[in-house]
Amino acid sequence: MLFFHRRSRATKPRPWLLELRSSTWFITITVATAIFTDIFLYAVIVPVFPFQLADRVGVAKEDVQYWLSILLSTYSAALLVSAPMFGWLSDRIDERKNVLLAGLIVLCGATVMLCLAVNLPLLIVGRLLQGASAGVVWVTGLALLADTVGKEHAGQAMGYVGLAYSAAALIAPLLGGVVYAQAGYYAVFAMCFGMIGLDIVLRLLLIEKKVAKRWLVVDDVEPGQHGGARLEPIEPQSPTAAKDMSVPDTEAQVPDQQGTTNTIAKKLPPMLILLKSKRMQATFWACAVTALTLTVFDVTLPLFVEQTFHWSSVGAGVIFLALLLPSFFQPLFGWMVDKHGPKWMAGIGLLVCIVPYICLRFVDHNSMSQKVLLCALLFIIGIGVCLALAATMTEFTVICIEKEQRQPGSMGRGGAYAQSYSLFNVSWALGSLVGAYWAGGIKQAAGWGTMGWSLAILCAAVSVPTFIYVGGSLFKKNKNEHIVADSA
Repeated sequence: MLFFHRRSRATKPRPWLLELRSSTWFITITVATAIFTDIFLYAVIVPVFPFQLADRVGVAKEDVQYWLSILLSTYSAALLVSAPMFGWLSDRIDERKNVLLAGLIVLCGATVMLCLAVNLPLLIVGRLLQGASAGVVWVTGLALLADTVGKEHAGQAMGYVGLAYSAAALIAPLLGGVVYAQAGYYAVFAMCFGMIGLDIVLRLLLIEKKVAKRWLVVDDVEPGQHGGARLEPIEPQSPTAAKDMSVPDTEAQVPDQQGTTNTIAKKLPPMLILLKSKRMQATFWACAVTALTLTVFDVTLPLFVEQTFHWSSVGAGVIFLALLLPSFFQPLFGWMVDKHGPKWMAGIGLLVCIVPYICLRFVDHNSMSQKVLLCALLFIIGIGVCLALAATMTEFTVICIEKEQRQPGSMGRGGAYAQSYSLFNVSWALGSLVGAYWAGGIKQAAGWGTMGWSLAILCAAVSVPTFIYVGGSLFKKNKNEHIVADSA
């Protein structure tokens, strides 16, 4: 039956521009655009929400902070619940593209709801659907990218994804604030629907490499090069075929003498096998703190600059420039992760944030020097966030590959990239969910300064397991090297 399915697919007309539409660079651009669209639609209304809640929905001014936290955390809750489901589904279907298209339909419906909402229930439902759509994009899109580039180029590929994420998070609040002030509420959503239209075109054009291979094999074309476009291995990169063992896994399992390791591994879902790893656990919490940082500022920064500097929605959008400008170095950071490993970049990224978090307490009145200080502190925090994000995103790919190398068959027939990235999304959503309440609650109860030093303590605490386990355990490194040498 499988042979018949592949044969019938191969006899169909050869798709237009097959090599281009299945090339590594086109798939990377399409996934990056999907990420950009998702974050753009999430962030473009962040500086608008405080004004929308007061003017359009009729929320009392003293309750705006509370409902802003609710709306941001609703998105994160939907992402938290949907990511594992889509991870499991995406690893079990033939074409990830179909799941991506379904997610885009949900995103379009969510955007319509948010645009037309004049009450809180409709806003909350819109944010729930938006979060579910994000689960599709971040799980299936990153898994598709991992299928395409493999372990060796994962860091640089995730760097471009990080660049798309950060560029959207940078541009969207700025455009949202400016367009809302100059052209009104509906003009903001006109931009959203324009981005959705571009995303639809790219996702429809995309052809996965494993699908393109059906025609390329029939044409007797060498699958390595096509019209100048580099095509990496088509099937999901089975970690059993990978030879690079340079980064030791904390939970490394050389085939054990008692013959029980693989038997147990095959009985557990890949997601649980990954989550049992101390290396994955450390990466999970480092990623969660990174997400928490960005959510904290999404919740508090627009209101803080409005109350302290008396800025409008334009200023509330512009201030995010300082936080997100370092994101333009994300591909460079990703390349450095590929070359030097993720441990030090992830740990240093968290440490870089500590001092500026503490110094946020010194921004407490309206003056030019205070505005400059706030921008400088946000810029330094942005550098730390980008370092940590580039390292942790890559780790979710590498850990999955190396688990399969040491426990063959444990990750399933086609690998478990989507389930690994569902853990990334759970981590991100959990950090965002906690961050929304952390920021709103602490700032409202104890003030801006207390919120800053509490975040500094959190980063310092999480940096310890990050330095120990991310990229391979410091304690077990030598032991693993001896085991691998003995088994070779």
